[in-house]
Amino acid sequence: MCGIAALVMLGGLPEQLRHITVMTDILRHRGPDDEGSVFFGQNPREISIFGGEDTPLAVYGSDLAYAPQHPTPGGLPERAVLALGHRRLSIIDPTPAGHQPMCSPDRRYWIVYNGEIYNYRELRLELEAYGHRFASSTDTEVLLAAYAHWGRDCLHRLNGMWAFVIYDTQEQKVFVARDRFGVKPLYYWFSPEGFLAMASEIKAFTVLPGWNPHVNGPRVYDYLVSNLLDHTSETLFAGVYQLRGGEAAEFRVGEIDTALPVYRWYRLDPHQFSGTFDEAVTEFGRLLRDSVRLRLRSDVPGGSCLSGGLDSSSIVCLANDLLREEQKEGFQKTFSACSDVKEYDEREYADEVISARGIEAHYTYPSFEELLEELDELVWYQDEPFKTTSIYAQWLVFELAANHGVKVLLDGQGADEQLCGYQWFFGCRYADHFHSMKWKMLWRDIRAVKSRHGLSEFQSLSMMGYYLLPSSVREIMKPYATSGQAGSSWLNTGLLSAYNAAASGAERSFAARSGPSLTTTQSIALDQMLWVSLPSLLHWEDRNSMAHSVESRVPFLDYRLVEYVMSLPEEYRIHEGVTKRILREAMSGILPERVRMRMDKMGFYTAEEHWLRYEDPEIFRRLLVEAVQDSKGILTKEVLGKLERMFTGDDPVSAMVWRWILFGRWMRIFNVQTPNAGVGLAGVSGVQGGLT
Repeated sequence: MCGIAALVMLGGLPEQLRHITVMTDILRHRGPDDEGSVFFGQNPREISIFGGEDTPLAVYGSDLAYAPQHPTPGGLPERAVLALGHRRLSIIDPTPAGHQPMCSPDRRYWIVYNGEIYNYRELRLELEAYGHRFASSTDTEVLLAAYAHWGRDCLHRLNGMWAFVIYDTQEQKVFVARDRFGVKPLYYWFSPEGFLAMASEIKAFTVLPGWNPHVNGPRVYDYLVSNLLDHTSETLFAGVYQLRGGEAAEFRVGEIDTALPVYRWYRLDPHQFSGTFDEAVTEFGRLLRDSVRLRLRSDVPGGSCLSGGLDSSSIVCLANDLLREEQKEGFQKTFSACSDVKEYDEREYADEVISARGIEAHYTYPSFEELLEELDELVWYQDEPFKTTSIYAQWLVFELAANHGVKVLLDGQGADEQLCGYQWFFGCRYADHFHSMKWKMLWRDIRAVKSRHGLSEFQSLSMMGYYLLPSSVREIMKPYATSGQAGSSWLNTGLLSAYNAAASGAERSFAARSGPSLTTTQSIALDQMLWVSLPSLLHWEDRNSMAHSVESRVPFLDYRLVEYVMSLPEEYRIHEGVTKRILREAMSGILPERVRMRMDKMGFYTAEEHWLRYEDPEIFRRLLVEAVQDSKGILTKEVLGKLERMFTGDDPVSAMVWRWILFGRWMRIFNVQTPNAGVGLAGVSGVQGGLT
C-alpha cells in the first residue's frame, strides 16, 4: 500500500520532471517507510535513480538493480522523457528489497505500484516454473514478472487491489491499470505546461506548474443536487480525471497529447447460476472464507474494523477462525466507532462478537466539537467533498488503529451493493414480482417486510411504484427526492454551466453507463456496484485509511466472490424481507445469532441529524455563511433560509446542510475557482503546510 506518481513529457521542459519528488512529498502519508524516484531518457540506458530523506540507509547499501544512486535528485538523463515516484508503506517483505521504483532483472521494465496482489505466492510459483527468478519476497516483483511474461493480459490473473504504472524502456511504452472495482485510486491531469501527470491523489497535482483549479460544473451539480460522486471518470476538478475500476491505458511516450487512451480490461458479466440454495450457501461460504484467508497475508500487525453489523462481524469471526487454526488468535484486534446517542450506537452488537470470540477491542466516540476542529484536515485528505459525516467516524477508526500500531485492517465494504443490503432494495424486489405477475409472492414479501422492518403496505407500494417507472423518469425525479428542490434558488446553476432542465446534470452523469435498463433487482445491484454507491465508498475508505498510513483490505470484493454472488438468483440475496440472505445462512454457527439475524443497518454512522437538531443553531448559521462566501456565488443565501426552515420544522432536517458546508470548505481549501473566474493561485501551499 503506497503512494505513486508519474510525469510524462509532452513537449515541455525536461527539468519539470524534478517535480516528481514534490508530488511524492505531498503523498508521504500514504507511505512514510521509504521513498524513491527514477528518471528516464530517450536512450533506454539513460536512467537515474534517487532516494530521499525517508529512504532507509540499508536500501542505498544494497546490490539491488533498482537501488538509489543518490539521496536527492541530481543530474537528469539527457533529453529526459519520464519520471516515476513512489512512497512506500511496507506491508509485504519490509526489507530493502521492497524498495520502489522497482525494475526487472534486465532493467527493461520499471514499476511504481500501490496495492496488494493477494495471490502473489501462487503466481510466483507459476512464474518460477517458467524460469523467472526473484530477489525479494514482495508481490511487487511478482506483478512486474507477470507483466514481463504475459503482457497486459496479466491483469486477469491478479486477485487483489492495485493501481500501477509500468514503463517499458525498450519500447518506451507506458502501461497503467486499476483493479477490477477501483479499490485503489489513480488520477491523471494534462498540464498546460506540456506534461501528463498521474498520481494516487489529486492533491499531488497542486504543486505542479500549470495547476489552476476550477470547478467541474456538471459534476458539482451532481454532488449538490443528486448526492453523486465518483460516478464518472471526471472529478469535481475540471480537467482532472480518474481511471475507473477495471480500466487501463497503454501508450508510447511522445504519442499522446491531450487525452489518455483508456480502455476497459474487465467487465462484470456474471453467468447464470444453476443449483440449489444449499449448494449456493456452501460455495459462498467457501469463497468468502478463502477471500479472508488471502487478505490475512501480511508481514505486519493487522486487525479488523467492526461496526457490529452483519458484514464486518462476519469478517471478524472468519478471520478469528483462520487465526485460531494457525494459533495466532491473540494477534487479532478490532476497532469500532460508537456514539453517545443511543439510536446511533451499535456497541452492544460489537460487544456480542467481542465477547463470543475473546478479541482485543478498541473504541472511539466521534464528537461534534472534534469534527469541527478536524473538518479542514478531513476535506484536505479526501481531495473532494463527501456526502455525510459518517466519513469522520471511519476516519477515527483508522486513526485508532494507527495509534495501536496496526498497519492493516480488514473491512466489510462492498457487501451491501451485491447482496441487496439496503432497505430500498425491497422496492426493486417488489417490482420484479410485479413484472413477472407473481402476485402471491409480492403480497408475501410486503407482509414480511412489514413484520420485520415496520414498513406499512402503503410505504412498500410507494417503493415499488418508484421502480416501476422507466429509469429515465426516475433520474428526473431523483434530484427532487434527494433535495426537495432541484434547480431551486439555493444553487446558481448558471455559474456552474449546468443545463437548465432540473435533471440534466444527472442525465449527463450517467451518459457513459452501459448495460440493461435499471428496472430489475439485478441491474440495480450492478449499478450500485459499478457506478452509484461503491466507487464513492471506496474513495473514502482509501483516503481515510491512507491518511493514517493504514492499509484497508475488503474481502467482499474478491472478484471470485462478486462474480459468484452476481450470478445467483435474486431470491438467494433478498427474500421475504430478509436482506443478504445467503450471507446470513453461510454465517450460521459462526456469528452470534443476535448479530446474524439483526435486520437494521447502520455502519459507522455519526449523530449528524442529532447535531443539527440539538447543537447550537448559531454554529450552523456561521458554517453556512462561510460556505456561501467560499463557494464564490455557487451557493446562494437561500441555503440560510432553508436552514432556518429546518430549525422551525417547516422543512425536514436534511444532510444537504453538510454537503453545503463541505462544498464551501473544499473550494476554499483547494482555492477552486468558478468556471467564469479569472486566474486563481497555482496551488494551495498555505493549506499543505498545515495539514501534511
